[in-house]
This record gives sequence, structure tokens and C-alpha cells, in this order.
Amino acid sequence: MTPDASSKKEKLFGLVVVSFGLLCVLQAAVNISLHLALYSSSAKTPDFEVIIQNLTEEGEDLKRKLSFFANNSQLGWVYFSHSLYYFSSTVKSWQESREDCQQRGADLMIINSKEEQDFGRQFKRDTWIGLTDRETEGIWKWVDGTALGTSYWRTGEPNSFEGRDEDCGEIRDFEEERNWNDVPCKKQSYWICEKVGPP
Repeated sequence: MTPDASSKKEKLFGLVVVSFGLLCVLQAAVNISLHLALYSSSAKTPDFEVIIQNLTEEGEDLKRKLSFFANNSQLGWVYFSHSLYYFSSTVKSWQESREDCQQRGADLMIINSKEEQDFGRQFKRDTWIGLTDRETEGIWKWVDGTALGTSYWRTGEPNSFEGRDEDCGEIRDFEEERNWNDVPCKKQSYWICEKVGPP
């Protein structure tokens, strides 16, 4: 990762932490104000109690999300569009890469949109994604078992070049929008893990 990318990542993390911190403070202020209004009035209504209960739950939810972001950011995860992504710094086979992701509570990246495809291309390296036809030749599926819908295969791909067993998908030629390639699963490549964002 370049120094500029690392600096941008640190700034983004700082912004996320400060934003969630401010939301927590605002939440606490609203809770206190409503609590005081409720107990200073002679007529206590159930509506205020429900409001306070809801605001308290929302405050706890914000604290949980802030903790989730802080913990994962320190471990090298990057947040994008409701998911967290981990970009490897070493190379492994497709299966070894998947096992690394699973040990991190994630799996190889599943690309569901053009925005996510563009996000994955930013890594600028040949990179494993969670796409394979190892189960049935020619039937490409994501690691979660869903069938391949929209794809970004390079022209002529997938092709099992020269009869080789090319059963795993990678992002390649990151300068091109359509840059998926099928290659042998034993190839050594970088990888991207993905896990759903805060619960």
C-alpha cells in the first residue's frame, strides 16, 4: 500500500471514528434531555418512556458499530458499501487464500455491483475473488453458493486456456473494467477478503 493510500485510510478511519463519536454524544444529550423532561413534568406519559427506551437502544447500537469499526480498522480492514474488505500483502493459492479469509471471519470477495468491481480494481494486482467452477465445469458460482449473475470477464474468458484446469476466478488487468480471468487454482496470487459490515 502506498504512503498516500495509507494516509487516506488513516484519515478516513479518523473521520469515521469522530463521526460515530459525535453521534454517540448527540444521542446521550437527547437521552438526558428527554429523561429530564419526563421526570420534571407532573404527568408522566408512557410515550416518553418508549422514546427514551428507543433512544437508549439506538445509542447502544451506535456504540456497538463504533467499536466494530475501530476494532476492524486496526486489523487492516477497509469499509466500503456495507462491507469490510481485507487486502492481502502476500500471495497464496485460491484455497489457501479462502482459508485465510475464513480464519478472519470472512470469505473471498463476492462482487455484486459495478461499484464493488471498481473498488476491487483499486488494489492494482492480480487478485483472487470468491468465484469458482470447481464443482461443475462451466458453472461459475460465488463462495456463498450463489450463481454468477452480472460478470466482468475479459474478452474470451473464461476459457480454460489450452485445456488447462482453470477453475478459479481472479481480477487481472486492473486498468480494464472487464478484467476477470480464469486461472488454475494453485496459482499464487494476492486476495481480497470480504465480510458484512456492522451488525
